[in-house]
Amino acid sequence: MIASTALVVAIGGSVLVATAPAGAVTQRRDSTTASSAITGMWAWGNPIDPAVDARGEGLAQFEPQALADFAAAHRLRTVFLSVPWAADEGPFSTWLTDAVDALHAAGVTKVAALGGDAAWADDPSLAATWTAAALRAAPFDAVQFDVEPWVVSSDDQLPAVVTQLQTMYDAARAAAGSVPIGADLPWWLAAKPQPGGGTAFDALLPHLKSVAIVAFSDHAAGSDGIVALAKPAATAAAAKRIPFSIGVETETPEVAGGPGATFGDDSAALLESETAKVRTQLSGLRGYGGVTVEHLLSWQGLLAR
Repeated sequence: MIASTALVVAIGGSVLVATAPAGAVTQRRDSTTASSAITGMWAWGNPIDPAVDARGEGLAQFEPQALADFAAAHRLRTVFLSVPWAADEGPFSTWLTDAVDALHAAGVTKVAALGGDAAWADDPSLAATWTAAALRAAPFDAVQFDVEPWVVSSDDQLPAVVTQLQTMYDAARAAAGSVPIGADLPWWLAAKPQPGGGTAFDALLPHLKSVAIVAFSDHAAGSDGIVALAKPAATAAAAKRIPFSIGVETETPEVAGGPGATFGDDSAALLESETAKVRTQLSGLRGYGGVTVEHLLSWQGLLAR
């Protein structure tokens, strides 16, 4: 993901609140839900009143029942739910616990604590501290890292960055105990050779229990399509028996890095049809877990159009 730690302003309108009467958001996808290739989503945000806690964003779409209703309507199996620093302090623990319980009741089998800051790669103890607090706050099934030090690194610095991430993942794994650690990794890491052999993606896999392969494109086929971008990384994950999903984008082109990188300027129907093609091409690989959408608010905006 690109600059995923930056939060996006919520899209207004009652159709986006899952507790509202049945409307356009659910209806526009009901006909495809049963066969949808989409199995998960990133959910960046929270419903906490900022007047109560400075970390709050006051987004109704993140109320536990709203999250659960949306996940159930779209038959999601995985939700990466953003968790702030020191989540076990203040009002966040109650919300997170209720959200995890509601999502489980709605059929979601994996609710992961989602977080990340590029600084964590430099200081793995920060990742461990955040992990421990997140798991004290709520009964998460997993921890999902979105840490992207390559945003401010050059290619010749990548081997050192990989080493930093290996250390960070291991520190978080020690803090997490039996709770599995996963990460969001861009497809192009599978095209970056490491000095000792293999690729940057290969080097990170042994430190993870699952991976979301970020392959932001608005079409499945072609040399710049989702399948071609993601397949080397997906094949590597399958060979190591690491479960994986394929990440696609629904943010605006301005945020995503251009119109070709996102479905945000397309349609919900195109998102469905292109991700179905991804499933056809990649589902035969061991560990394939479907397509994960970035992110809840922009996906809801796409569905509401």
